[in-house]
Amino acid sequence: MLHRPLVRWLGRASIVYGPRSIGCDNGPEFAGKALDLWAHQHAVALQFIRPGKPIENAFIESFNGKFRDECLSLHWFTSLTDAQHVIDAWRHDYNAVRPHHSLHYHAPLAPPHSIPSPHPNPLTLTA
Repeated sequence: MLHRPLVRWLGRASIVYGPRSIGCDNGPEFAGKALDLWAHQHAVALQFIRPGKPIENAFIESFNGKFRDECLSLHWFTSLTDAQHVIDAWRHDYNAVRPHHSLHYHAPLAPPHSIPSPHPNPLTLTA
């Protein structure tokens, strides 16, 4: 059975990002008929990684490890509301505050002009 929150998130994500394909593992939340139906209705191809090959989905595996180590393993949730508040605070910190390697160790909310471009413009002439 596809979880309702996942269906809602996929609906919002498809509006914003318009994915043509989704890479996912073979967990029960991704390998069900409901997800297959949703993907077919939205013209989204499902690309499953091979069982036992998490490296094929390294980006999300890395994120899952950080989320588990930095959030889930550090808290004992007393209710669903408590979990939502703690996870929302972690998500905000992860997405908006903490420095990221890909941004030259700047926070995502740093002013754009303060973050050096990872790929200098080859057409820029220097004196």
